[in-house]
Amino acid sequence: MALLSAESGATEPIKVGVSGPFTGGSNPMGVAMRDGIRLAAREINETGGILGRPVLLVERDDEARPERGAQVIQDLINREKVIAGLGIVNTGVALASQRFYQQSHIPMITSVATGSIITKQFLPPQYPDNYIFRVSAPDTIQAAMIVEEAVVRQRIRKLAIFHDSTNYGQLGREDLERALERHSLKPVAVERFNIRDVDMTPQLARARAAGAEGILTYGLGPELAHLANGMVRLGWKVPLVGSWALAMSNFIDNAGPNAEGTRMPQTFIQEGDTPRRKAFIDKYRKSFGVERIPVAPAAAQGYDSMLLLAAAIRQARSTDGTKLREALESLQEKVEGIVMVYDRPFSRTDHEAIDTTRIPVMGEVRNSQVVFAYDEDKKRDTLRK
Repeated sequence: MALLSAESGATEPIKVGVSGPFTGGSNPMGVAMRDGIRLAAREINETGGILGRPVLLVERDDEARPERGAQVIQDLINREKVIAGLGIVNTGVALASQRFYQQSHIPMITSVATGSIITKQFLPPQYPDNYIFRVSAPDTIQAAMIVEEAVVRQRIRKLAIFHDSTNYGQLGREDLERALERHSLKPVAVERFNIRDVDMTPQLARARAAGAEGILTYGLGPELAHLANGMVRLGWKVPLVGSWALAMSNFIDNAGPNAEGTRMPQTFIQEGDTPRRKAFIDKYRKSFGVERIPVAPAAAQGYDSMLLLAAAIRQARSTDGTKLREALESLQEKVEGIVMVYDRPFSRTDHEAIDTTRIPVMGEVRNSQVVFAYDEDKKRDTLRK
């Protein structure tokens, strides 16, 4: 699908590739991300485009499958001739496909995928230049926050890790184990499950028998809902703290009351705590006919990734891949995004826009909504804007 948010006339559009899971279990993240990117592109086009040219989004559904993701990105590069890529939700898809952007010297701004290795696949000296950037919170940051929440704030020492069998789950589990080691702890149980698993009873029984007093998770919404529901069926209710995927609408809706109290790191929570954020939330709701954004951070990060790319194009005064990479690494324009104000977010050696634990806050499911878990986080989050 191609989306052009304004009439192009005879002016050649700037073609930007957008890929993500727009169907399947990961689709709440993919759809929210895509729609955030669409909103930003529409606003850009309504104000004259970039360098006098409209933005044309060329969208592809990668179905959260690594092999499909690789095919999609090759199509975007070779047939559609995109000048940059935005998107990618699943870590496994990113690791299998982003190399095609790298090989073609086309910048890719990862909007959602959080695997810690994503921006580190193509580093010197093996690769003189790295074309992969990111605006989502890496799992190293999230894992540290998850463990701090469980160990420091909730004072839980006996913790089980539940993770899915994807690259995302496996790498996230490693980050959790390293974060626990920094507190001189080891998990009392490590349990794995597969995508589309619906019965977590054996894993839950083992974790309970091992004495777990809390569960740390790295997985996606549908399976995590089965995990939460399975805990209730066993009559075993302990705190559930995990990665930002616990904010997915298909976790909250499928777990229902069993999702209440679950906590997870969030780069953006759907509260209009500043005029800028309120306008974004209102426009998203009106444009897409929803009250609750399926995954609010994915929408905000998608929106911000489009704004950052636009700023790089303006600075480079070009759509050449090398010039865009150089512009991203030395952005002079402050970009007022939804997650934060981006002031030189990238450098030659650091392609992570979010590289500090000051940015994500802890969210909590209450009444089927993700809200701030702590009032001080809400105050701090508002002040940084």
